[in-house]
Amino acid sequence: MPLTPATLPRHELVGLDVEVVAASNPDAIGISGRVVTETTQTLGIEGADRVWHVPKDSATFTFDLDDGQRVRVDGSKLVARPARRTEKSGDSKWR
Repeated sequence: MPLTPATLPRHELVGLDVEVVAASNPDAIGISGRVVTETTQTLGIEGADRVWHVPKDSATFTFDLDDGQRVRVDGSKLVARPARRTEKSGDSKWR
């Protein structure tokens, strides 16, 4: 399955460029970099000087796809074990 805005929540996120555009913790807003780790509850984002662990359920992320598209995803749609989340099928959950 190709990586598109509609299929992004069901794909591997490690390696994608991401930015936190909204969060319950105002200090997390603006964190950007490459996703280097993913757990059930957090994304590990490697910035210029460190790796930030941002809770998925309290943030909104913008992912950069290879074709130049920017996709905004509510982090609560990403809360699941990575292997389990990528197995899901059905309609897009990113809207």
